[in-house]
Amino acid sequence: MLSKHVEDGRNQIEMVALDQLVPEDHLVRKVEQAIDFEFIYDLVKDKYSLDNGRPSIDPVVLIKMVFIQYLFGIRSMRQTIKEIETNVAYRWFIGYGFTEKIPHFSTFGKNYARRFHDTDLFEQIFYRILKEAMTKGLVDPSVAFIDSTHVKANANKKKFEKKIARVETRTYQAQLDDEINIDREKHEKKPFPPQNKEESKEIKVSTTDPESGYYVKDEREKLFAYSFHTASDSRGFILGSLVTGGNVHDSRMLDKLVTQVTDKVGKPSSIAVDAGYKTPHIAKFLMDQDIRPVMPYTRPRTKEGYIRKYEYVYDEHFDCYLCPEGQILPYRTTTRDGYKQYASNPLECKDCPLLDRCTQSKNHTKMIHRHVWQDYIDEVDHLRHTELNKTLYAKRKETIERVFADAKEKHGMRWTTLRGLKKVSMQAMLTFAAMNLKKMANWTWRGPCPS
Repeated sequence: MLSKHVEDGRNQIEMVALDQLVPEDHLVRKVEQAIDFEFIYDLVKDKYSLDNGRPSIDPVVLIKMVFIQYLFGIRSMRQTIKEIETNVAYRWFIGYGFTEKIPHFSTFGKNYARRFHDTDLFEQIFYRILKEAMTKGLVDPSVAFIDSTHVKANANKKKFEKKIARVETRTYQAQLDDEINIDREKHEKKPFPPQNKEESKEIKVSTTDPESGYYVKDEREKLFAYSFHTASDSRGFILGSLVTGGNVHDSRMLDKLVTQVTDKVGKPSSIAVDAGYKTPHIAKFLMDQDIRPVMPYTRPRTKEGYIRKYEYVYDEHFDCYLCPEGQILPYRTTTRDGYKQYASNPLECKDCPLLDRCTQSKNHTKMIHRHVWQDYIDEVDHLRHTELNKTLYAKRKETIERVFADAKEKHGMRWTTLRGLKKVSMQAMLTFAAMNLKKMANWTWRGPCPS
């Protein structure tokens, strides 16, 4: 039978508690049960006057409003306030009644500018939530999965200036220079004098957000972005994150991120990374820290149709290479970049049957370069064949790659509406704190007992 619902209920007055309208299994109930937000008062008490001035908005309410934004992927604080005004679950979460006026959307921005801008408050909140998850036995920091993702900056890619910038010295340059000179002296060559010359390059700097970096992925994707360098455990909990401009290469941040994770969480026994991190320095850094490197196979960069580098056998005892035809390529020199050169005898090479597949050199000389830390890369390639490394590397798609996918799809991290490294770092910390909190809340949720 066709029936028609009357709209009298719109003006009906009912006696009902806010708590009755929030579903028993709603995420905000799970979050409220998972952690006590009282710890925030201790973190911010030195930012407020205790005995004079106007009463402030409760700092726990402020942080909870931000968590609503990042937990549910709401695009802005303005929209978050609109959602809180009409959503009884959100009102229940921040402790506001039906008719209580919700703070203005600019409240958090003003508090950030006046109180939290130059603090590590959001990093402390992130690690407090992570510590709570570790206390509950949910986090397994024995293996860390590290990667980075680009987040589109709030900047027009067509508005920029070209500037000359100094090339930042690599953190390990002094150590590499020492080892280069040791190797040169070992081969009875003069050590290089200290290099004081500063390198520079031309870069594009956004006039809208100068702290972002110009990122080129391919011909179609060129934009200003930030890079979120992040580590997660085997269960998908985020262990730490660092934010840089989008033009900073992944490999330059790994040592800092590993140090951060070690100091805050504990030293992992293994670290899994993708091919972008497979460099001699990173392999050496991890092994010197007694951390097992888990890295993938990388295809040879030899030109198609030519003999691959691995077909030339390195003789460690005599420090030379042997070509497929049995000729010896003795050591020649060590360059400033840390590569040892091995060169063949052109008199023997000019009549070699493999010459056309060996080198394009006009003087018939085959040159092979070997990094002074190449032994660490060789050990990485050896470990790659072990069952443990195969198993750990396969988990990357279930851990760090899934973290980035969820952050962009569900928590609004595909782009940022904020500008400046400090504010974008705040977004990273709050996004990852919300994700850890959500996972912890779902995993520890104890629903109401059935009556």
